[in-house]
Amino acid sequence: MLLASTALALLLLKLHQLLGPRNPNREKLSTYESGMEPIQTAHERFSVKYYMVAVLFILFDIEVIFLYPWAVNFRQLGLFGLIEMLVFIGILLIGYFYVIRKGALQWD
Repeated sequence: MLLASTALALLLLKLHQLLGPRNPNREKLSTYESGMEPIQTAHERFSVKYYMVAVLFILFDIEVIFLYPWAVNFRQLGLFGLIEMLVFIGILLIGYFYVIRKGALQWD
């Protein structure tokens, strides 16, 4: 099965190269930026703060996902579940205030 799938993939790639249309022009090869003309090269360096904000967004976004199962089972978990979620949110708030204090969300 592995050999058959690999052979099929290679065959389809070769067929695309042989039969596919080839008419590149300047417009097709240019960089696309949301319909706007590119003003700089695509190989520009980004600030580390950009990546910090992205990582923090993903981190806190994933943590919020844990709130949904808790909300669905809120009545069954009772007081213990409420206290556990308050501890969880408290840990998130400590991390959030730490990030703010370190200045990771400031764009200077």
